[in-house]
Amino acid sequence: MKCPKCAVPRSEREIACTHCGVVFHKYESYLKNNALLAESKLAPANSWIQELWRCLAKPPDTMAGNVTAYALLWAVFVVWGFNYMLEDIASLGTWSNFLHKVNLPFHEFGHLLFGIFGNFMGSLGGTLGQLLMPIVAGVALLRSRADTFGASLCLWWFGENFLDIAPYMADARAGELLLLGGNHGKFSPYGFHDWEFILGETGLLSYDTLLAAITLNLGRAIMLLAMAWGGYLLWCTRDGRSTGLAG
Repeated sequence: MKCPKCAVPRSEREIACTHCGVVFHKYESYLKNNALLAESKLAPANSWIQELWRCLAKPPDTMAGNVTAYALLWAVFVVWGFNYMLEDIASLGTWSNFLHKVNLPFHEFGHLLFGIFGNFMGSLGGTLGQLLMPIVAGVALLRSRADTFGASLCLWWFGENFLDIAPYMADARAGELLLLGGNHGKFSPYGFHDWEFILGETGLLSYDTLLAAITLNLGRAIMLLAMAWGGYLLWCTRDGRSTGLAG
C-alpha cells in the first residue's frame, strides 16, 4: 500500500503517513468530496447536451407510419443537394435556379430590416435575411411540432443559401453578375453591389474569391450534415418503428 498523497509505502495499520503527515481517512474523504463536486459541476452541461441530442435525434411521430414517403422526400433532397454541391462557383453564378428565386425575397427583405442600422448593415442585411429565414422555419418546426425531419430540411436550405451567396461574394471585384434591376456591379455606383461594399468597407476586397470558396464549402458541409441528420432519423424508423433515444 502507498500513501494517496505522496505515494510513500505504508502499512495497513498506519493511520497517517510518516513522510507527509497526511491522515489517510481524512485525505481520502477530501478526494472523494472533490470528485463529487467536479462531477456536479459537469452534470448541468452534460445534461443540457444530452437533452439537446435526445430532442434532435428523435424522429417525428408522423414518420413511423409514413417511412416510405419520408424516404422518397429525403432522396429527392439528397439528389437535389448533390446537384447543387457538385457545381463550382462559376456554374452556380451563371444559371438562375428555383431556390435562388425563393431566397431572393428574403434577401431583399433583409436589406429593409437591417437597413435601419445604417448602410453597412443594410448591405449585409440581404445575406443575413436569407440565412435567417431557414433558421426561423427550423426553430418553428421544432418548437411547435417537434418535427426534426422538417428541421433537417431547413438546415439543408440554410446550407444551400451559402451556395447561393458564394457567387455574389466572388463577384465583388469583377462585377460581372447580373444584379436585380438589370445592372452589373462594374457599371453600378459604389454600394449597389452588396459584397463589393461589404468587403471594400472591411478591407477584405482582395480576398473575395477566397472568402467565396470558404463560403461555398461551408454550405456544402452544412448540406451534408443536414442529409446525414435526415438519414439518421429514417434509420431510427426502420421496420416502421420510431425508436429515437431513451429519455
